[in-house]
Amino acid sequence: MEERPIQILKRSGSVEDFDRRKLLDSIAVACAKRPVSATAMEGLADEIEDALSRYAGIEVPSSKLGEMVMERLRSLDRVAYVRYASVYRNFQDAGEFQEFVDEMTERQEREALRRVQEELPF
Repeated sequence: MEERPIQILKRSGSVEDFDRRKLLDSIAVACAKRPVSATAMEGLADEIEDALSRYAGIEVPSSKLGEMVMERLRSLDRVAYVRYASVYRNFQDAGEFQEFVDEMTERQEREALRRVQEELPF
């Protein structure tokens, strides 16, 4: 049985093989000086690699990979999530960054409200 590599389609249009080390490095940069263990970062990379394995033989857009990382970082550490998003989304000015933080704050508030409502007895 032949193993097909996971290929990432870059924004520039070029294609490269998935590089776990590169993924871990980007996660580590986002999680620098945060209370996130190396084990948790490895686990996050494992989850992403497992999810990407379903796309073996298909070019996966780098945007899909970035969204997968952001989705998992959001639940792991919010500061790491914001750090990663600031690079991934390439904010051009403070206003764009502020909009992102405002959206994140609103989402957190909705999630907290939903949890409280779910906990209320009938």
